[in-house]
Amino acid sequence: MKAKLITQNALEKIKSSTQKAINRSLDRHVKLAVTGFSGSGKTAFITALVKHLTSQANKQNLPFFDVVREQRLIAAKQVPQRALDIPTFDYQSAISCLLADEPRWPPSTERINTLTLAIKFETKHGLKQHLSGISTLYLELIDYPGEWLADLPMMSQDYQTWSEAMLALLKADAYKPYSEEFLSLLADFNSAEQVDEQILKTLAQSYQQVLAALKKNTHLAQLQPGRMLIPGDLAGAPILLFFPVDAQAQGGDNSQYQQLKARFEAYKQQVVTPFYKQHFCQFDRQLVLVDALSALNDGPDTLAEQKEAIGHVMQVFNYGKSGLLKRLFYPKIDKVLFAANKCDHVSPSQQADIALLLNDMLGAHSNDLRFAGVAVDTMAISSVQSTQVKRVQENGQSLECVYGKVLAEDGWTTYLPPQPPNHCLSAQQWPEQGFEFLSFSPLKASKGELGHVRLDHALQFLIGDKLA
Repeated sequence: MKAKLITQNALEKIKSSTQKAINRSLDRHVKLAVTGFSGSGKTAFITALVKHLTSQANKQNLPFFDVVREQRLIAAKQVPQRALDIPTFDYQSAISCLLADEPRWPPSTERINTLTLAIKFETKHGLKQHLSGISTLYLELIDYPGEWLADLPMMSQDYQTWSEAMLALLKADAYKPYSEEFLSLLADFNSAEQVDEQILKTLAQSYQQVLAALKKNTHLAQLQPGRMLIPGDLAGAPILLFFPVDAQAQGGDNSQYQQLKARFEAYKQQVVTPFYKQHFCQFDRQLVLVDALSALNDGPDTLAEQKEAIGHVMQVFNYGKSGLLKRLFYPKIDKVLFAANKCDHVSPSQQADIALLLNDMLGAHSNDLRFAGVAVDTMAISSVQSTQVKRVQENGQSLECVYGKVLAEDGWTTYLPPQPPNHCLSAQQWPEQGFEFLSFSPLKASKGELGHVRLDHALQFLIGDKLA
């Protein structure tokens, strides 16, 4: 019975791979990487994308999405996954959260999920699908914990380099209040001594508590290893019981340092690398969601860390101009959209500044992508609308405010957001009072329909050419 199940799973994988190859060869299958760190809004984006394409696809709602505006979209439908070993994205649970009488954001993802959307449309090019005027594009999306994305840069690091980077982060003035206890324990730790499993476990647990506190109280992106925060079936496994140490005393083969180093390498090889190879090597297009407003709330250190984290993650993906043979045998990402999400937490007149800030955070990476033949764009979006614009008269002035229900509060608030910067500020340039951008719950759906800000612009950039 077990052998029969394994054989069936293997056949399904082969069938799925073959079907994807056929669709790729006809340009009918697009794998979209919805990329972002924890809290960036990946789950909400995927949910909104499915909702708008399956039940809200009209030119009033999506006027800048050509296939909709030109009334060529016939229908879109979620289709079953062929891969039996990967859970299907729970769209119904996520959309139920957003459409509830008291709408709330879907819970954060704690495992890998996939979803395939079949989009049937009338093509402009009669020869595209064997002289038929109707085509189907299969859009494959993956949702995963943002904490796991943060691990990908570890693949190019050794244990000493990783330790130095993490300890530098923990010793920064902004984060010391969360790491003092661990750093105190670490100061008494002798890494050259022979392995003591209880000591290693105690420090690993203390380090895990630091990561959990930083996740709760800051918006740092590079909290590694990510599976210390969302371990899944690795909870309690020795492969997760490591932490950064000073490399001055490495000791012999049976030293605590060498044991920690071995666990770090095992984590890279057995957890991070397979995750990358299985889910991140064959993308065609990429959306990078960034919560820049939360980083501004934290201060200059977090904004600088998030800028660095984006650069590190970008280095692990395959980018370049794509063609038929490359799409079949060595896919590369040929379009990347960087999106400052939750842009309606500021006023419409301020949203362009958020996009400019994100563009500045990209630095030379954007230029490098364009040099490689990749189409790149930056914009401010809200995949799910959470505020309304409200004008308030004060001292003879008309102020552009936002109106919504502040997250975790009962009342509704009319709020004048601070002016966000349109470029990265140094610590010396940072305003003395800092920034305080509020977070909002999703707006109540009108007649069961979600609102958005520039979701149609994002869809047009990412897949508009595939639906021509």
